[in-house]
Amino acid sequence: MKKRVAILISGGGSNMVALVKSMTGDHPARPVLVLANDPTAGGLKKAQDMGIKTAAIDHRPFGNDRHAFEAKLTAALTDAQPDVICLAGFMRVLTSEFVDHWNRRILNIHPSLLPKYKGLHTHSRAIQAGDSHAGCSVHMVTAKLDDGPILGQAKLAIRPDDTPDTLAQRILPYEHKLYPQVLRRFVVDDQTPVILP
Repeated sequence: MKKRVAILISGGGSNMVALVKSMTGDHPARPVLVLANDPTAGGLKKAQDMGIKTAAIDHRPFGNDRHAFEAKLTAALTDAQPDVICLAGFMRVLTSEFVDHWNRRILNIHPSLLPKYKGLHTHSRAIQAGDSHAGCSVHMVTAKLDDGPILGQAKLAIRPDDTPDTLAQRILPYEHKLYPQVLRRFVVDDQTPVILP
């Protein structure tokens, strides 16, 4: 029996595409839903073109009522019955109640070498700090922001002429390699960290 994977996005969905493309052949999982918090997210069309069921729950009408928004998320996810939820550029902070409901089943990719630079503007923070390397991490989601067990990391050297934008562009292909490898292990209960390159 293949494990069922739901992917949550907010934008173009490049990590979602990498995950979906990896779940073929002998892969132990299959994508069952791509869910966005923005109905105009470009990743929704990409998912539809790949034959994946999609849904959009616009967070804006809910204002500051995160619980009402997450109730709709949970309803859509419950219909899809995922074994694993992958956050792939999903730009909403989730409450502890939501995380607890899906305990130990949510993965996230974050554009820094965690535990460094939780939150936003990770690339500019790494450059400003004079770090020699930057990268990305996949971790299990807990109630604390960008926390939880690290299941994979990829790192690369920061160049003297790097800007936050060029660094982000150079890290993105590593994200596309790392996340699928971590997911493949995770769905068979292997939490041995993936280290790239």
